[in-house]
Amino acid sequence: MRYVRYFCIAVFAIALIAVALANRDVVTLQVLPQEVAGWFAVNPQVQLPLFLVILGSIVAGLLVGFVWEWIREYGERAEKARLARETRRLEREIARLKDEKHQGKDEVLALLDKTG
Repeated sequence: MRYVRYFCIAVFAIALIAVALANRDVVTLQVLPQEVAGWFAVNPQVQLPLFLVILGSIVAGLLVGFVWEWIREYGERAEKARLARETRRLEREIARLKDEKHQGKDEVLALLDKTG
């Protein structure tokens, strides 16, 4: 299975290198459209190779997706933590009640009764 994973990683790396070599031309990225940039008298722009724009967009999309999913699952994580706290509280209460039940009894009989 390890070799299959290495093969998939190698194929993916070769594909990324092929995309990078095929898209080496420099493109200009502008933050604002020309009409809007005229209103503010600023026109921030940067020149990058096209493959960096493509790969950067993929990475940015993955990050946005991870953050979105993390925020979406917040309620589920909070509920799980609440249930874990409640479970620990109930386990402590059960142990306390068993100890109260077996006070004054023979220790061996109390131990046998606890396991059953």
